[in-house]
Amino acid sequence: MRWCLAVLLAAALVLRAAGQRSPAPLRFAQDGRFKVALFADLHYGENAWTDWGPGQDDGSDRVMATVLDAEKPDFVVYLGDLVTANNVPIPNATLYWDRAFSPTRSRGIPWATIFGNHDDMPFEWPSEWFSPAGVPPVHCPPSTMPSSGCSFRGTPRMELITAEIHRDGAGLSHSSVGPQELWPGVSNYVLQVLSQEEREDPALLMYFLDSGGGSYPEVISGAQVRWFQGQSQFLNPDGRIPELIFWHIPSTAYTKVAPKAKSKIRRPCVGSLNMEDVAPQEAEWGMMDAVAKRPSVKAIFVGAQPRAGLVLPV
Repeated sequence: MRWCLAVLLAAALVLRAAGQRSPAPLRFAQDGRFKVALFADLHYGENAWTDWGPGQDDGSDRVMATVLDAEKPDFVVYLGDLVTANNVPIPNATLYWDRAFSPTRSRGIPWATIFGNHDDMPFEWPSEWFSPAGVPPVHCPPSTMPSSGCSFRGTPRMELITAEIHRDGAGLSHSSVGPQELWPGVSNYVLQVLSQEEREDPALLMYFLDSGGGSYPEVISGAQVRWFQGQSQFLNPDGRIPELIFWHIPSTAYTKVAPKAKSKIRRPCVGSLNMEDVAPQEAEWGMMDAVAKRPSVKAIFVGAQPRAGLVLPV
């Protein structure tokens, strides 16, 4: 276990600029707790040329600050769709990406990110930008945004995550680009949370998977399934350590277990739970079967499509 932890830390160091601190190991508290806060579908940068978009971003800032101050989590997971890239007409969407986790960073809380389907989508010209003559006037975000103009190329996954890691001078980001053989998926990695009693032994494993969308299909591929199986067998061969899994786009199994749109929910729910059905991945390539065969997996956390924060106990 010590060797594997060293490898994971070394991999993170490759992407860090000289002089930056590497992330400190995650560890359970003295009382035996490790509290994780989840933020999904923040969609920063959406409709930045309107009053509504920046207002939504300000609201997200306030909500995250309130949650972090009230709950005081040990760790934060950003569960995808941090930005709405198809609505971001600036040269560098990392400006919004950085804003998404700034409330966590300013409080000194470690975090990790995974990608959603909107994070690197190509820019979509709004129909209202077109004049009667058919000539689209250029609409850039307000001049308060530090930008040198408009650009519609989009910001790829790799640029977003490497910018996050390089800007993290405090060693709080635990995000990783993951194995190159799983490209174009980027956010595929494992984090270990160490025991308080046994200082070098993991007491929890957290797996992060890039479920696609944006620049490639909305799937967890067969290669990712094999990677998960290999990692879990290596790190946790006897299934003794509890495991949690995080990805953004729900698998097709969620369409069977989630409440249908407009159905009556017996317990209070927040959000669009009664308004929309789940929009799952394009195909199921074996991930749910792999999870079903591992009793050590205690829960799967997914993000949108369109409901935020669905959990599938296993």
